[in-house]
Amino acid sequence: MMVYILVGSLLLFCVLCMAWKSLESSSKQQDSALKQRAIFNINEQLTYTRLKGILPQSTILAHVSFDALLTTKYSRTRHKYRNMVADFVVLDEHHQVTAIIALDDPMALRRPQNAQYQDALLAMAGYRVIRYEDVPEYYELRQDFLLEKSPHNQLDIQVADTPKKYSFYPELERKKIRIVG
Repeated sequence: MMVYILVGSLLLFCVLCMAWKSLESSSKQQDSALKQRAIFNINEQLTYTRLKGILPQSTILAHVSFDALLTTKYSRTRHKYRNMVADFVVLDEHHQVTAIIALDDPMALRRPQNAQYQDALLAMAGYRVIRYEDVPEYYELRQDFLLEKSPHNQLDIQVADTPKKYSFYPELERKKIRIVG
């Protein structure tokens, strides 16, 4: 009987020592090693190269935060686009935004509703948004950027027709609550 008590107390002591060490190590959290990562995936790399080939006089910015493109008075509205990023932003010689390019990456599991929401936010702010399902071909880029100045080819009619207010909150029925007191 004494042997069982001795073995049990020894096991209890070992368990308490391991628990104590794990508490000490968890209080000293260590950072993981930092590693370099690629700026572009293969689709973005091809798109960037083609954009620079078609628009050599323009500046092409990649992975631009919506916070850099949009501003609003209320923080609750700003919260709606806080983590959103535009794939490419095309700037003219005067550093004014010409267009925002969005790529639908087949590798990403983004929902199409999210893409439509992002496009609507940018269009509501007055930006021209061009969304490509895959890497755009040279003729598509030429059509969208070089032929746009002709009067018979207006590609951004939808932006002009977009209302300036966007429903950020769904239309929900609100029930009246009677407080009895």
